Amino acid sequence: MIRVVLDTNVVISAVLTRGGAAAQALDLTAARKIHLYVTAAILTEYEEVLRRSKFSRVSPKAIDSALELIRRVAIVVNPKETLAVSPDESDNRFLECTEAADADYLVTGNKRHFPAQWKKCMVIGARQLVGLLIDAERGARGET
Repeated sequence: MIRVVLDTNVVISAVLTRGGAAAQALDLTAARKIHLYVTAAILTEYEEVLRRSKFSRVSPKAIDSALELIRRVAIVVNPKETLAVSPDESDNRFLECTEAADADYLVTGNKRHFPAQWKKCMVIGARQLVGLLIDAERGARGET
């Protein structure tokens, strides 16, 4: 099964725009079509960012539901090392998680903030992830 790490901006987009690719990516974790990996630091960041005043138009219930879903389905890993490769310190936490999880994909809305690939992990957008899974599903059914 595909192993992914979701950047905070993907989680925010999923909560803000329920019909978009980010929401579909989060829904794929809920349906257990992909494995979502997080660290304690990432869970904290998700919550802190979602509860910022600039997202006050989002109902607290929607935020609570998204966070509960993530806590229920995510696999928590503990990185073995602290990285300092990104100029944005918080982005290092996501790279650490990809290593600890042996993740296939880091899914982000800001690909320019990350290298195109970190070790074996590819950095992709939510739309790309959804497309990959649609293609895999079609292939499994013998469709072309």
